[in-house]
Amino acid sequence: MKRLLILLSLIALPGFAAELGDDGLHKTDWMRDTFKDLREDLAEANDEGKRLVLMVEQRGCIYCTKMHEEVFPRADIASYIAENFFVVQVNLHGDTEITDFDGETLSEKQAARKWGLLFTPSILFLPEEVDAGATAQSAAVALMPGAFGPGTTLDMFTWVYEKRYALDSEEDFQRYHARRIQERADGTAD
Repeated sequence: MKRLLILLSLIALPGFAAELGDDGLHKTDWMRDTFKDLREDLAEANDEGKRLVLMVEQRGCIYCTKMHEEVFPRADIASYIAENFFVVQVNLHGDTEITDFDGETLSEKQAARKWGLLFTPSILFLPEEVDAGATAQSAAVALMPGAFGPGTTLDMFTWVYEKRYALDSEEDFQRYHARRIQERADGTAD
C-alpha cells in the first residue's frame, strides 16, 4: 500500500520539469540568473539564509537531462533545494564571464577548467564564508560529481545544508547516506 501511495504521488507531481534555455541547458525556477560574481552571489545567498551551489552543466549532457527529468522535478527535492539553496548554473563550455572568489574574472569554460571539473553535472557546494584568495573549487565543502538518484541527491543536499561535513564525527557523507538508506521505510538508496 505504501509503495502504491508513493507511486501515485510521483505520477501526480506538479510541473517542476525544467525547460531548455537558448544555451541548451535545463532551466528551473530555483536557479538564479546572476552576474556570476561569486562573492556577490555568496553574500546574496547568506542574506537569504541559503547555501550557495554552483551547478556545472553542458548542452546535450544525458546525465544532466536525467537529473532534470527524473530527480529535480520531485516535489520533495525541488522544494528542499528552492527553500535552502541559492543555485547558480555554470555552462562547462560557456563564454559568460564569471568572477571567482579570488577575484579572477574568466569565462565559464575557463573557470570550469581552473576548478578541474571535467564531467557534468558537477555540483559544488560552498560554505557561508570563503577565505580571501580561495577559489570556488578550493573553498567547496562538497562536490557531487555526476548524476545520482533521488535518495542520494536529497541526502547530499541535506548533508551539506545541515553542515554535517563540519561535525566532529566519523560519519562522512557515505556513512550518513548508508544510515539514511537504512532509515528509509523501503530500505532503498534511491
